[in-house]
Amino acid sequence: MNKAIYIATSEPNSGKSIVSLGLMSMLLARTPKVGYFRPIIDDLKDGEQDNHIKTVISHFKLKIEHDEAYACTRSDFIKKRNLGLEGEVLNKIIEKYKHLEKQFDFIVVEGTDFSGEGAAVELDSNIVIAKNLGIPAILVSSGVDKNMDEFIGNLHIAYDSFIEKEVEVLSIVANKIQEKNVQLVKDGIAKHLPNNILVEVIPMIDFLYNPTIKEIVKEINAKLLFKTSQLNNQVASFKVGAMQLRNYLTRLEENCVVITPGDRADIILGALQANRSTNYPKISGIILTGGITPEEPILKLISGLEQKIPILTTDGATFEITNKIGAIKSHIYADNKSRIVKSIDTFKEYFNFDKLSEKFATSKSIGLTPRMFQYSLLEKAKEQRKHIVLPEGNDARILKAAAHLLAIDFVDITILGDADKIKETAKKNHLDLSAAKIVSPINSDNFEEYAQTFYELRKHKNVSIAMAKDILEDVSYFGTMMVYKGDADGMVSGAAHTTQQTIRPALQFVKTKPNASVVSSIFFMCLEDRVSVFGDCAINPNPNAEQLAEIAISSADSSAAFGIEPKIAMLSYSSGSSGKGSEVDKVRKATEIVKAKRPDLKIEGPIQYDAAVDKEIGNSKLPNSEVAGEASVLIFPDLNTGNNTYKAVQRETGALAIGPMLQGLNKPVNDLSRGCTVDDIFNTVILTAIQAQDI
Repeated sequence: MNKAIYIATSEPNSGKSIVSLGLMSMLLARTPKVGYFRPIIDDLKDGEQDNHIKTVISHFKLKIEHDEAYACTRSDFIKKRNLGLEGEVLNKIIEKYKHLEKQFDFIVVEGTDFSGEGAAVELDSNIVIAKNLGIPAILVSSGVDKNMDEFIGNLHIAYDSFIEKEVEVLSIVANKIQEKNVQLVKDGIAKHLPNNILVEVIPMIDFLYNPTIKEIVKEINAKLLFKTSQLNNQVASFKVGAMQLRNYLTRLEENCVVITPGDRADIILGALQANRSTNYPKISGIILTGGITPEEPILKLISGLEQKIPILTTDGATFEITNKIGAIKSHIYADNKSRIVKSIDTFKEYFNFDKLSEKFATSKSIGLTPRMFQYSLLEKAKEQRKHIVLPEGNDARILKAAAHLLAIDFVDITILGDADKIKETAKKNHLDLSAAKIVSPINSDNFEEYAQTFYELRKHKNVSIAMAKDILEDVSYFGTMMVYKGDADGMVSGAAHTTQQTIRPALQFVKTKPNASVVSSIFFMCLEDRVSVFGDCAINPNPNAEQLAEIAISSADSSAAFGIEPKIAMLSYSSGSSGKGSEVDKVRKATEIVKAKRPDLKIEGPIQYDAAVDKEIGNSKLPNSEVAGEASVLIFPDLNTGNNTYKAVQRETGALAIGPMLQGLNKPVNDLSRGCTVDDIFNTVILTAIQAQDI
């Protein structure tokens, strides 16, 4: 079951606050702890709070601070996006959301509201955020100033955009629809949508969208002549007072605002008297233009009236002020209780919450996105602090990654090598390694003990104590011995050493787990919209069927351990039973072995790569498969295929390849590619620290 819902819109002024308030009210009636989050808010002046957040927190008395309920401001988002740093904002959004997720049973997430950005940016921003938070959406759109075909067509386009990015849409809400068109709009929207999409239509409620006197005061920068408690008066229309009073009175309407120059005492007093008369409509307020204040006798007369409707004064000209008021887009704010209550009541009347609740129960969480995966790695690594040794202190990339890891401060780092040279490189690159332990193997206090241990472990291979000392001068052996002796929890190497140099010491004395006969590797491939596990792409040149089956099982278990549901594709050059030959037979046999040993795993093989990851192709080639088109764990038949494929995908798509992570050893030792980046090293250390938590 999902624990959140994302309220999205493809346009400004959609009226999605009604949905937010309504959902909060209905959820709190059934769920003890409901939170509220806005990923991106409009810019704030000093001392101000976001109106949406303030309204929800105060009305529902949520135990959450204002600054906890949003991630960043509109201008910050636009600035980062224009610099190509949108990922930084997404990381912050995920971090803030996850913080709330730990505190609440359910979270209502209200999407972006970029009134100046255009529909395309608005829509794309909502989709990207919802996708990265991994939650389904409710799509809200306004019918104001649109014809039927345009409105329904735009909604379908928006819906398709969410679905294309694999963001589940639970409901579509058509808002601000003329009462007479409600059923027509509902039928039109539902016509070309799946039957399981909940379509609701909320009619135009004038009370909710007419501006208040308070909003007018802010918009035209007006001043109040007298204190009044009626600033929340709704303004249904405005009437300019330019004609004689006898003619003007006939133009008054219920809840209108009177706009007139400040020297028109006749209009001012006539409007006030009309407001008190049972023969004329009630007015919401009076706006005096031109910077003119009524004369003292007039002010004295007004101040003596029992009921003081709001009277505003502004420097603007009548025509200018009239245009500004006409352009005001009304909002719901914290102290307008009547409008909040009306919004909630409207939602309850027109929205079938019971049906939506059923969808919450059956809705599945969106697949793990790359950013969510990386965030989850950091969070998991923080759960238990581990100590990782980095043998290649002579490589600047290692030192840069170490500095980054130390700055975050959730792992302990030992760097092997010449201390003076390491410090010199660090100074040259402005790196702070003060928290790292720097060790030269031959000068280490543990050197003699480590050599003796190695001698005892390998003397049956004719290793003498002198040979043991020579071997332990090698940083790969020394680092591996630290792991074996428990002086470090894991090791990461390979930036300047071959795979054989990194793994050989581990195979000699760390050895494999009791249930493992082969050491293999996986990469976590962070593609644009998903994370896939590739194995084995680094260790075994040509595994036989039994080894391939073990690699598949190990990879599936690793996948599950890192939060990715394993759906295993045993890759080959053919799909199903069509192909023949020794290589495809090996894959077919390996698949059967996995099914026999682990019937709980979802597996398909042999299967081609395109059929494994593309739903349309997968359905055409293997229509009854529960893996085809949805594979998350892809097992390659040999190292040649696996290594080339992962590098091709990485380089051609820009995917982040985290790993390789070795599987099958008693303690974690992981091998880097000699072409690795600083980020590769950073991520591999995190993986190693997480692996060490299970030992």
